[in-house]
Amino acid sequence: CRVFRNKVASEVEEIESKAGDDFDFGMVVQLVNGKRGREAEVMNDADGGIWSAGQVVGLIDSIPTCQELMDEMMTEAEETVCVRLRSLVSMGGARSRL
Repeated sequence: CRVFRNKVASEVEEIESKAGDDFDFGMVVQLVNGKRGREAEVMNDADGGIWSAGQVVGLIDSIPTCQELMDEMMTEAEETVCVRLRSLVSMGGARSRL
Protein backbone atom coordinates (compact mmCIF):
# COMPACT_ATOMS: atom_id res chain seq x y z
CA CYS A 1 0.00 0.00 0.00
CA ARG A 2 1.34 3.41 -0.92
CA VAL A 3 0.89 6.31 1.45
CA PHE A 4 1.59 10.03 1.47
CA ARG A 5 4.85 10.82 3.23
CA ASN A 6 4.14 12.55 6.52
CA LYS A 7 5.24 12.22 10.16
CA VAL A 8 3.14 9.12 10.82
CA ALA A 9 4.32 7.37 7.64
CA SER A 10 7.94 8.12 8.57
CA GLU A 11 7.38 6.78 12.09
CA VAL A 12 5.83 3.57 10.74
CA GLU A 13 8.71 3.17 8.30
CA GLU A 14 11.25 3.63 11.09
CA ILE A 15 9.54 1.07 13.35
CA GLU A 16 9.31 -1.45 10.52
CA SER A 17 12.94 -0.90 9.55
CA LYS A 18 14.24 -1.30 13.11
CA ALA A 19 12.16 -4.45 13.71
CA GLY A 20 13.32 -6.11 10.48
CA ASP A 21 12.23 -9.75 10.32
CA ASP A 22 10.67 -9.42 13.79
CA PHE A 23 8.18 -6.81 12.57
CA ASP A 24 4.59 -7.41 13.61
CA PHE A 25 1.61 -5.29 12.54
CA GLY A 26 0.72 -4.82 16.19
CA MET A 27 3.78 -2.57 16.48
CA VAL A 28 2.17 0.08 14.28
CA VAL A 29 -1.56 -0.59 14.52
CA GLN A 30 -2.09 2.44 16.78
CA LEU A 31 -0.48 4.63 14.11
CA VAL A 32 -2.33 3.34 11.06
CA ASN A 33 -5.81 2.53 12.30
CA GLY A 34 -8.74 4.14 10.52
CA LYS A 35 -10.06 5.91 13.59
CA ARG A 36 -6.87 7.91 13.95
CA GLY A 37 -6.92 8.86 10.26
CA ARG A 38 -10.56 9.97 10.39
CA GLU A 39 -9.89 12.11 13.47
CA ALA A 40 -6.88 13.69 11.75
CA GLU A 41 -9.02 14.45 8.71
CA VAL A 42 -11.70 16.14 10.83
CA MET A 43 -8.99 18.20 12.58
CA ASN A 44 -7.31 19.13 9.26
CA ASP A 45 -4.12 17.51 10.53
CA ALA A 46 -2.15 16.16 7.58
CA ASP A 47 0.42 14.64 9.96
CA GLY A 48 -2.11 13.11 12.33
CA GLY A 49 -2.71 9.87 10.49
CA ILE A 50 -1.71 7.69 7.59
CA TRP A 51 -3.14 8.61 4.18
CA SER A 52 -3.47 5.91 1.54
CA ALA A 53 -2.53 6.87 -1.98
CA GLY A 54 -2.45 5.06 -5.29
CA GLN A 55 0.47 4.82 -7.68
CA VAL A 56 -0.60 8.03 -9.40
CA VAL A 57 0.58 10.06 -6.40
CA GLY A 58 4.12 9.62 -7.72
CA LEU A 59 3.16 11.28 -10.99
CA ILE A 60 1.90 14.54 -9.47
CA ASP A 61 4.39 17.30 -10.19
CA SER A 62 2.23 20.40 -9.78
CA ILE A 63 -0.85 21.64 -7.98
CA PRO A 64 -2.50 24.17 -10.28
CA THR A 65 -5.39 26.44 -9.41
CA CYS A 66 -8.78 25.52 -10.87
CA GLN A 67 -8.35 28.27 -13.48
CA GLU A 68 -4.89 27.01 -14.47
CA LEU A 69 -6.19 23.45 -14.74
CA MET A 70 -9.13 24.46 -16.92
CA ASP A 71 -6.89 26.62 -19.15
CA GLU A 72 -4.47 23.71 -19.59
CA MET A 73 -7.30 21.28 -20.38
CA MET A 74 -8.79 23.67 -22.95
CA THR A 75 -5.40 24.22 -24.60
CA GLU A 76 -4.82 20.45 -24.80
CA ALA A 77 -8.31 19.89 -26.24
CA GLU A 78 -7.81 22.61 -28.89
CA GLU A 79 -4.41 21.16 -29.83
CA THR A 80 -5.93 17.69 -30.13
CA VAL A 81 -8.67 18.93 -32.42
CA CYS A 82 -6.30 21.03 -34.55
CA VAL A 83 -3.50 18.49 -34.83
CA ARG A 84 -5.04 15.03 -34.64
CA LEU A 85 -8.40 15.79 -36.19
CA ARG A 86 -7.21 18.26 -38.84
CA SER A 87 -9.23 16.58 -41.57
CA LEU A 88 -12.47 17.29 -39.69
CA VAL A 89 -11.78 20.99 -39.20
CA SER A 90 -12.34 23.64 -41.83
CA MET A 91 -9.00 24.45 -43.50
CA GLY A 92 -8.25 27.39 -45.82
CA GLY A 93 -11.84 28.25 -46.57
CA ALA A 94 -12.83 24.65 -47.36
CA ARG A 95 -16.11 23.50 -45.88
CA SER A 96 -15.94 21.40 -42.76
CA ARG A 97 -17.09 17.81 -43.09
CA LEU A 98 -18.75 17.99 -39.68
